[in-house]
Amino acid sequence: MNKVAQYLQEHVLGEVVSSADVRKHFSTDGSVLKLSPALVMYPRNESDVRKAARFTWQLAERGRILPITPRGSGTDQSGGAIGNGVILVFPAHMNRILELDSKGGTVTVEPGTNYGKLQQTLETHERFLPPYPASIEYTTIGGAIANNTSGEKSVKYGDTRTYTKSLRVVLANGEVIKTERLNKRELSKKLGLSTFEGEIYRAVDTLLEEHHELVQNSKLSVTKNVAGYDVFDVKQKDGSFDLTPLFVGSQGTLGIITEATLEVEPYNPLTTLVTAYFGDLKNACDAVQELRKLKDMPSIIEMVDENLLNFVSQQNPSHLKNIVEEPLPKVVLFIEFDNPGERSQKRAAKKATKLLERYGARYTVEADMREKDKFRKVRQSSSVIMAHTEGNSKAVPFIEDGIVPVDKLEDYIKGIYELFDKHHIRIAMWGHAGDANLHLQPSLDLSQLGDRQKLFKLMEEYYALVIGLGGSISGEHGEGRIKGPYLEQLYGSDTYNLFIKLKQIFDPYNTLNPGVKVGVSLDEVKALLRQEYDMGYLHQHLPRS
Repeated sequence: MNKVAQYLQEHVLGEVVSSADVRKHFSTDGSVLKLSPALVMYPRNESDVRKAARFTWQLAERGRILPITPRGSGTDQSGGAIGNGVILVFPAHMNRILELDSKGGTVTVEPGTNYGKLQQTLETHERFLPPYPASIEYTTIGGAIANNTSGEKSVKYGDTRTYTKSLRVVLANGEVIKTERLNKRELSKKLGLSTFEGEIYRAVDTLLEEHHELVQNSKLSVTKNVAGYDVFDVKQKDGSFDLTPLFVGSQGTLGIITEATLEVEPYNPLTTLVTAYFGDLKNACDAVQELRKLKDMPSIIEMVDENLLNFVSQQNPSHLKNIVEEPLPKVVLFIEFDNPGERSQKRAAKKATKLLERYGARYTVEADMREKDKFRKVRQSSSVIMAHTEGNSKAVPFIEDGIVPVDKLEDYIKGIYELFDKHHIRIAMWGHAGDANLHLQPSLDLSQLGDRQKLFKLMEEYYALVIGLGGSISGEHGEGRIKGPYLEQLYGSDTYNLFIKLKQIFDPYNTLNPGVKVGVSLDEVKALLRQEYDMGYLHQHLPRS
């Protein structure tokens, strides 16, 4: 054990490890990048996190930077859960559900809490947390908050930020703050504090006031967005103020979340699923826009494309048996209604089917749980691609999370097809059609120089396409390291510099997950690119996106 690890171990309850095999394990996450930490710490409580932050702050004051990177299950596909300093691993100990108020509709948890187990607990109390990701069974709540995760239900209910009521956060210097929406009087008290918390409130308030017009003009016209920092929702017109939106989606770059109170919704397991088959891409995209306008908003509008269906048909045809018939459709939409009451769902489904008929779609309507599961299996068949290998080539995540305005969905899909046709790469697509937030993972062999070069060429052209359509480079997974170099191109220099100033307010010594979101160059990313890629640590769960 090195001297730093030994010193920390003497002062914390949790375990501190610096052995080579542990450091190797935590040198990768769900991304295509690799970066070995100096040591790994398993905090047992908030006090451990405070001591670690205070220690690195004091080192930084003497000119030595030892970064801290919070980590949940390591599924981050943007490289946000790796770092060269201290990795704080939360699932080992800080994994408890602290309080559940089913009547009031809130739950308080520690960051290492498994999302799937939390959801099961909520459902027994007839509640649920709507923005759950496809990786619900193996991701943590802390990771979901850090990335402002969303998923299939977000088209109706919104993202994680929508449901995050308050947080306990360890600041860069080890202070602990609680964030929540403050009225003018409460804000005035915060502004008068002589602590680091007070400095932050004063600096953020001044920054937003001085750049009010820039902030208002920088918000993207997409249904959800995790690129950059959410400076848009901190200060509202009534003068209320809340730092919570800044921390949600910040990927550990502004503070370390140790506790979260989340709002939850009534849970209805009895839903109606409409599966629609389109022979024309334009009709499918137009139908998505119309479905969003229905009085009874679908809780799910998901899609898979013909290319994914072809791939699954070749590799695992039983996935499609008795569900998707030849000739394969161009697009399949999965439209679900979770309105309270069977009659209400039937009315909503009938309106949806009439709409689908106008666009020439075939469809099925199912309310039986087992039958619905058969159709959902088609949407989840992206796992077939994610687990598939051909020699050393396999699906790799690096351009898998763009989002555009919903009325640009058709242009977005066509642009992706043209891009991959140009580079002679097989493409398959799936995702949240209702939000125009799509996923794709091209198959590359990272051991080959040509494929590594192609990866960065594809990134450049793909993000130019997304930005050109008025979209965001990241709808739900975070930009982390891999997409960080494109943040300035997305927002422009003025807004990007605003983000940098915000980061400096919270993290003046750059100890909190540096090289993530802001201040990262493409050359730095290239130096971290793996020459192999696998998701072996998730095979027991079946990786999903």
